[in-house]
Amino acid sequence: MKLRSMRLALGTVAATLVLAACEPPPVTTVQRGYRGTGMVEVYHPASVEAELSKNQPPQITPTASPDGPKAGAIYQNVKVLGDLSVGQFAGLMVDMTNWVAPEQGCTYCHVGANFADDSLYTKQVARRMVQMTQHINSDWKGHVQNTGVTCYTCHRGNNVPTNVWYKSTYREDAPGMLGNKAGQNSPASQVGYASLPNDPFTTYLQGGEEIRVIATTALPDGPNPSIKQAEATYGFMMHMSQALGVNCTYCHNSRSFAAWESSTPQRAIAYYGIRMARELNNDYLISLAGVFPQNRLGPTGDVPKLNCATCHQGAYKPLYGADILHGYPGLAGPAAPPTRVLEPVPASPQAITTSQADPSPARASAAMSLQAAAAPR
Repeated sequence: MKLRSMRLALGTVAATLVLAACEPPPVTTVQRGYRGTGMVEVYHPASVEAELSKNQPPQITPTASPDGPKAGAIYQNVKVLGDLSVGQFAGLMVDMTNWVAPEQGCTYCHVGANFADDSLYTKQVARRMVQMTQHINSDWKGHVQNTGVTCYTCHRGNNVPTNVWYKSTYREDAPGMLGNKAGQNSPASQVGYASLPNDPFTTYLQGGEEIRVIATTALPDGPNPSIKQAEATYGFMMHMSQALGVNCTYCHNSRSFAAWESSTPQRAIAYYGIRMARELNNDYLISLAGVFPQNRLGPTGDVPKLNCATCHQGAYKPLYGADILHGYPGLAGPAAPPTRVLEPVPASPQAITTSQADPSPARASAAMSLQAAAAPR
């Protein structure tokens, strides 16, 4: 009898622990498409409230006058922002300090009173990151639209953004007794602790492999997608879902996940976002490999890189679409039209022209009025 009671108690504790891992009610759902298609977003009010608190925009400094002498003519060694007026330049420097190094202040990037000195790696990295921000805002409007990004979008008051990634320490050349696991069965938060390849970023946000699950031909014809590729794709989709705080139907129609003509406009925006992140990692971050000190590198010696969560941080739009770029013309990029020619997505033109559609629950009030904020369109 005593053993039976002990087993019952242990069973109760185990059941409690299992249930504790589930989200308790209430759960709010928002219909995204026609009834019967499964186009529903599921939100937990407590989780949404937590994300709202983390995605509040910073206070915008009043825009200084563009008139007067230029920063490049007054200060030494201004290589990127020299076309700003002295007032605009000073204001942006103050805000960048608050966004990236609020505790260290100016000396995080500058050597004492000699602000022209480039010996600190942080100044070299900051200069390159300003160029990257300008590039995003001017050449990647297919993803950031006119809202754009600033240093705060990623840093949020931290020297290094909270959400960065490094190459996995998993070795492809060291298979176990059952063969190469391909990174599976090694629980990782970026793939929702699922039995999926735990490093989707090296494949898709650094390498040039395309995301494919369904073959485009009925019979084998060349390198058709394999189950292994599908698993890697699902791992990356898990990351995107977590990074944006949405489920699959934010971009896909559950009737046919592969069909572009029935997908939401957000899928086209995500399409550009993947390619943007890949380019930024390769052209801006990895190029700084010789600048970062050892303590800033990952376990395999690579530099920190960005993914969807670096900007989004749980919100379907970074900072829920708050427009803070308009106060910082120096980060908006060149005034000339972008030279980048965006490749067309494999969708109908309507999917691109309607990309302003916003059926997400973001902007939800503290009262969690999700239904009102995200009425079906």
